[in-house]
Amino acid sequence: MIADDWRAARSSAPPGHLDAAGYNIPSDRVHHAVVDHLRREREVGGHRAAPDLHPSRSALAALVGAGAGDVAFLESGTAAMAALLGGWRLPPGSRVGVGRTEYGSTLMLLHRLARLSGWKLLELPVDDDSRLDLDGLTSLLSDGLDLVALPHISSHRGVVQPAAAAGRLCHAAGVPLVLDVCQSLGHVDVGGAGATAYVGTSRKWLAGPRGVGFLIVPGLAEHDQDMDAAAPALGGHTWVHGDPSPLAGAARYETFEGPIAARVGLGVAVREHHDLGPAAIHARLAELGVAARRLLDGIGGWRAAEPLDEPSALVTLRPPPGADPEAAVENARSRAAQASLLVGAVPVGRAPADLPTPVLRISPSPGTRRETLDALARVLDH
Repeated sequence: MIADDWRAARSSAPPGHLDAAGYNIPSDRVHHAVVDHLRREREVGGHRAAPDLHPSRSALAALVGAGAGDVAFLESGTAAMAALLGGWRLPPGSRVGVGRTEYGSTLMLLHRLARLSGWKLLELPVDDDSRLDLDGLTSLLSDGLDLVALPHISSHRGVVQPAAAAGRLCHAAGVPLVLDVCQSLGHVDVGGAGATAYVGTSRKWLAGPRGVGFLIVPGLAEHDQDMDAAAPALGGHTWVHGDPSPLAGAARYETFEGPIAARVGLGVAVREHHDLGPAAIHARLAELGVAARRLLDGIGGWRAAEPLDEPSALVTLRPPPGADPEAAVENARSRAAQASLLVGAVPVGRAPADLPTPVLRISPSPGTRRETLDALARVLDH
């Protein structure tokens, strides 16, 4: 079973860990790969210890149907988004569709770029669950959009956006789609989204080390006329006849300096993900998310913020009516910690356009046992 295989690979993981959406538990093999590379750097120096990351790029790219040359490693999902959007050539007056569930730092970046570049940000229409309204997107596209930015699953709400359908609509309209997969890659199927670019991170559902983000731009050469050749300050350029020109593929976005050992660890984590079977992992996580919502919704007055049968393992709970939201969330998290349970708390600033109050976030990994969820239910029923 996938749950047993997951637990066996993480023999030292705490059993009460319910925060995969914040920082998942790397396997013992991933941990050893990071430590071994750090030891190698100490013995021979960083440059001589430089690893071959091509297999890691290939494994990561395969999850979205791309190639190794389409992958750039950066320091975080936020850094990857900034590298991508900061270099996108859109003329003044361009219209950019943005979801209300957008991550706070990305929203700030987009507003800053809009002020500097004269873009107009348009809110993508959603339903009562903040799920993208495809008819509304079709209308916006017909009125004229130049770019769409969408989080596949948000940090504060476990609703799975219809990324594949949105990708088809954007492709038909000739509009690039930037898909934030920080909370979805390794969690749900991303392969059919058909996005122009994917931005993600290591430390969440892929169970890699901290300090690694990535950018995947399938077939980047075909989109070069729409993207700035500018690359991060520490890498990405070569010089031809006195003029800067970009490196081929996604390498133009990659920083030369960085936590190389963590990039090695991410490669190991992604290959483990393939070995365990992405479809089996996705099914197990969906099962856990549904079980957690059905168990916890209504306990102690807490209510699930997404539909109970939503096929994701990112579960958010709104505080009981009449309680001070911030105090209720922090108190619940503290009591959970006393019971050796690690859960997350999401502040309003994480999604200022969509989150009216803080929420408690529960995000089990595939190896989570039912008794761990039962223990959390007892805590919340206090």
